[in-house]
Amino acid sequence: MDAAWIDGLTGSPWLLPALFALVVGDAFLVVLPSETAVVALGALAASSGSPSLLLIVPVAAAGAVTGDLLCYLIGRRIGLDRWRWQREGRVGHAIERVRRTVNLRTAVLVFTARYVPFARIAVNLAAGAGRVPLRRYLPLSAAAGLAWAIYNVAVGGLVGSTLREDPLLAVAISVPVAIALGLAVDRVVAALDARRERGRQVNDETPDHHA
Repeated sequence: MDAAWIDGLTGSPWLLPALFALVVGDAFLVVLPSETAVVALGALAASSGSPSLLLIVPVAAAGAVTGDLLCYLIGRRIGLDRWRWQREGRVGHAIERVRRTVNLRTAVLVFTARYVPFARIAVNLAAGAGRVPLRRYLPLSAAAGLAWAIYNVAVGGLVGSTLREDPLLAVAISVPVAIALGLAVDRVVAALDARRERGRQVNDETPDHHA
């Protein structure tokens, strides 16, 4: 039964289009488990040989870049304060943190935010609203999306490669591993942001003796 279920899933022509749509949607709805799906498919591919890792990575990366670009275009079109959800909650807080620095630290923000759902939305909206040039933003988004896809597939692949005899177990183990790593990355990024914010405040409060 397990083998038949796995064969049906991996052989479905809708698997990769569904993955693409899921990753695109995650650019706006953080409840969508795009990272989990990519990790799970990486584990499945490594343990069962299907779907191909060479297909999962570009599809996931393309979905990430497409979703982030759409979010960027929304920010460019409507700004950062038209809707209530842009001003309140975790998204509003994240937007407020990045809006002042998105033009100065575009590369750092785009790359780090790709791994933190709420920050990802905030950075892409702020990049659009802040008029970061598309010719600068898009290559950074593409590189970040590709790195994100490779990272998540690699996490799943490492688990799957050690459990080749049991693909379902590989998927079951890879998901909590990915969640734990994601929480760790979130903590690290938050700590670095807080450190940079403290440094900025100290610089702002330091009197200019040359004035």
